[in-house]
Amino acid sequence: MSDLTPHRHYDYLNDLRVVAIGGGHGLGRVMSALSFMKERLTGIVTTTDNGGSTGRIRQQQGGIAWGDLRNCLNQIIIEPSTASALFEYRFGGDGELAGHNLGNLMLKALENMHIRPLDGVNLIRDLLRVKSHLIPMSESPVHLAASTGIGASIVGEVSIDNLTELPQSLFLIPLVQATPEAVYAIEQADVILFGPGSFLTSIMPPLLLSDISSALQASSAKKIFIDNLGVELGAAATLSLQDRLQWIHRTLGAEVLDGVITPIGKKSAVDFSSISSVKVLEKRLNADDVSYRHDRTLLAKAIDEMLEELNHCSS
Repeated sequence: MSDLTPHRHYDYLNDLRVVAIGGGHGLGRVMSALSFMKERLTGIVTTTDNGGSTGRIRQQQGGIAWGDLRNCLNQIIIEPSTASALFEYRFGGDGELAGHNLGNLMLKALENMHIRPLDGVNLIRDLLRVKSHLIPMSESPVHLAASTGIGASIVGEVSIDNLTELPQSLFLIPLVQATPEAVYAIEQADVILFGPGSFLTSIMPPLLLSDISSALQASSAKKIFIDNLGVELGAAATLSLQDRLQWIHRTLGAEVLDGVITPIGKKSAVDFSSISSVKVLEKRLNADDVSYRHDRTLLAKAIDEMLEELNHCSS
């Protein structure tokens, strides 16, 4: 397990309530970078995955997608234990269990026992001694869908990740309600983070929920987009940083973003004239061991520095 960000003094983050929106490895990285915030940090997690172990479980058993929630829980475990090793265990071999993560199966078992999904997550949080909150974007089964340029629709994250041309729009099937606690967390937040992660399939799905969209529009929190370090696969790779910001604003129906944190060298390649109110911070962010992953300490420092700049701009 990688080292987590050590507890240190930050000028702005220490007293704030932060909500991070996304899925998978990207959101997990942010959550682990800010894990020192404990109960003041909340992750709103995408639940539309239909690939890998999660996809197999959904195909055979139905229910919501647990994989991104499990991934985030794995990344913010502060005290490794037998319980955390059990939760992270993945079956090998060639049988029906091969490739399944035990954490996914545990969460699915709780769902099958008619435990409310958020209550199931909180039970696992207690087991793993995780202080920060994780909330599924919805507690109802839902899939991500896209409209293509030829007027057709495709359903499923895996299919959307494999697109060679950008979709015209994204939508959810069926229309579901956001988890009420996710909406409340946004309403109470001082800072809201988007990304990093797969743009179309990790960051965008929660924004398609009307309750979350409305809460983001109404929120006075500082809203910051965290850019990827690596290049995405499929059609999303053609999206510039400016394109991503415009997708968010178009989906929400308002220009909500205050700041962008991006790797050194990207700012000069982006025309921010159409979104001049957005503050851009370029920093070295990559981890030494995996260049396309954010270093947790550098990421936390960059978020704190961005908040300092935004506060100076508004004062």
